[in-house]
Amino acid sequence: MLRFIDCHCHISAGDFDKDIDGVIENSKKAGLLALLAVAEHAAEFDKIIALSQRFPGFIFPCLGVHPVQAVSPEQSRAASVQDLDAALPIIEKYKDQLVAIGEVGLDFTPRFISNECDKESQRQVLIRQAHIAKELDLPLNVHSRSAGRPTIHLLKEQGVDKALLHAFDGKPSVAMEGVKAGYFFSIPPSIIRSEQKQKLVKQLPLENICLETDSPALGPEKQVRNEPKNISISAEYISKIKGVSVEKVMEVTTQNALRLFPKLQLAIRP
Repeated sequence: MLRFIDCHCHISAGDFDKDIDGVIENSKKAGLLALLAVAEHAAEFDKIIALSQRFPGFIFPCLGVHPVQAVSPEQSRAASVQDLDAALPIIEKYKDQLVAIGEVGLDFTPRFISNECDKESQRQVLIRQAHIAKELDLPLNVHSRSAGRPTIHLLKEQGVDKALLHAFDGKPSVAMEGVKAGYFFSIPPSIIRSEQKQKLVKQLPLENICLETDSPALGPEKQVRNEPKNISISAEYISKIKGVSVEKVMEVTTQNALRLFPKLQLAIRP
């Protein structure tokens, strides 16, 4: 039986509210040992903690403030220090249960970010969360859309030594700067339709790769709800690119995840 760890998913998303039990059951049947549930904003922190308590030893919480915050379904803006201030008391309350701080990072997508002031606001939010992660001795679960190089540079400047860069959309040469810093990169099932992700995996050492689904996004098909059970699609495609067995990909990526998120080691036995 193959045993996987989904290092980055949004299991608290409303998309899963109606059939969460079935989704978790299918995840376990597909060989998942653990799901790392990441947050985007303070309003979902309690829901993530509740899910981790409902599915103990399987769903593990990561709390953090995403660089882009929704104002409405149609409108988003850069994260602000005020967003983080609202999140900090809840992070403090649940700090002993957390396996990482996340999802944090930078997102310089033009439709969200219109000026340098927005970018600076995101940087300040990320810097403060990097400090929190250090204080709590936790890794960072990192988003870096259209901002691969600035994100890696900022993490290095802040002395971050434990980080997962999820669904990295930058050039392989930029990712290799992260590899030199000891960072890991998680690959979603959308690799089967992303030439950029395929090129990335070709360059990255297997020892720096983890698996993720980013459920409900980044699935094998566009606009179709992604689920953690699709984790094997990532592993199979990586094995094809690397020319190694799926078993090897599973073994190495699971060990990588346990190394990066040491709290998982206490709860699960691959």
